[in-house]
Amino acid sequence: MCGTCGCSDPANDVKMVDPETGKETLIRQGGLLHDHDHGHAHHHGHDHGHEHGHAHTHDHHHPHEGDDKPHAHGPNGEIISLEQAVLSKNDSIAARNRGWFEGRGVLALNLVSSPGAGKTTLLERTIAEMAGKRPIHVIEGDQMTSNDAERIRAAGARAIQINTGAGCHLEADMIADAVATLDPEPGALLLIENVGNLVCPSMFDLGEHMKVAVISTTEGEDKPLKYPHMFRAAGLVIINKIDLAPHVDFDEDLCRRNIAEVNGTARIISLSAKTAEGMDNWLGFLDGAVVGRR
Repeated sequence: MCGTCGCSDPANDVKMVDPETGKETLIRQGGLLHDHDHGHAHHHGHDHGHEHGHAHTHDHHHPHEGDDKPHAHGPNGEIISLEQAVLSKNDSIAARNRGWFEGRGVLALNLVSSPGAGKTTLLERTIAEMAGKRPIHVIEGDQMTSNDAERIRAAGARAIQINTGAGCHLEADMIADAVATLDPEPGALLLIENVGNLVCPSMFDLGEHMKVAVISTTEGEDKPLKYPHMFRAAGLVIINKIDLAPHVDFDEDLCRRNIAEVNGTARIISLSAKTAEGMDNWLGFLDGAVVGRR
């Protein structure tokens, strides 16, 4: 697995925080799934014998991109396909999440970006613009703090914060726990703000209907070429902070061409979450997507 995501760190805890009640729940202790009962009809039936193989150690880097045989060497020199086992376990839980979303008509979107692209501001604006139109629930992913979940709650939506510790992405079991707490209504919109990272989240299916990649004009036009796996996995790409484009010498046409080069089918929306320029296109997409799921 990724050398920085904490998957092999036995000291890494993952906790869930409900900003409304202040309750903290340890959902993965020492990198292992925490054994608990949801007590909810949303049960995914996932067992908590997580297949991360955390007892092993590996002292060499296995990058995600371009490594077609990710592995780690055990104490006797055997090759252990840790990444394949972890992803298989994750995909199984993601499939259960997806089935639950489909059964209840909940549209789940996984927002991914590098840090500072403006995902949280976009969510705040979205909540304000859609007030009274449709229930919105948000899952916030960060390594530490509940700052973003507090912002979402202040904006008027129910939110759950997941702190991944050393982890650099959300995983399907974390989403299952958060959804069990949020209990979104039929027809609701579930927005998942992943940890700021353009590498690892591309690998992990959460059960979402679509990944939405957010890129800001301050990052440059070449981000899609530098991180093709993420932009290839996205069904929609949002170019945010379009109001700053003239000030940072951002070439929107070039950025769009770069996105199309790695993903010719992705829809592209340019907007400014701060000024609301272009927000109608995003809100129209959400309305159409939600109606389409019913």
